[in-house]
Amino acid sequence: QVHLVESGGGLVQPGGSLRLSCAASGSIFTIYPMGWFRQAPGKQRELVAAITTGGNTNYADSVKGRFTISRDNAKNTVYLQMNSLKPEDTAVYLCNVDPYSRPVNEYEYWGQGTQVTVSS
Repeated sequence: QVHLVESGGGLVQPGGSLRLSCAASGSIFTIYPMGWFRQAPGKQRELVAAITTGGNTNYADSVKGRFTISRDNAKNTVYLQMNSLKPEDTAVYLCNVDPYSRPVNEYEYWGQGTQVTVSS
């Protein structure tokens, strides 16, 4: 059973930056790609960034050029650096494993997520 703990969210002004962290249980981390997802009020959960075990990355068009996903396999942690934040980035951010192999609605387990609020 995977266990995920997200942290690093908060309230930030438009144009600001945040760095999110996701700590994952050890046995699965190094063999799976990882993804960051987000869910805004009234909207469906969406994948915003993904990273393979080798470090190749993919981004949703809405965050491309502003967000950077990275991973530290020694620490079983995946990060999301978010720059130039916009009010529309406001959401609960969550991570999960293997984002390339299943749609969002087929995940059975999620961590608690971390709230990001972009507002002046």
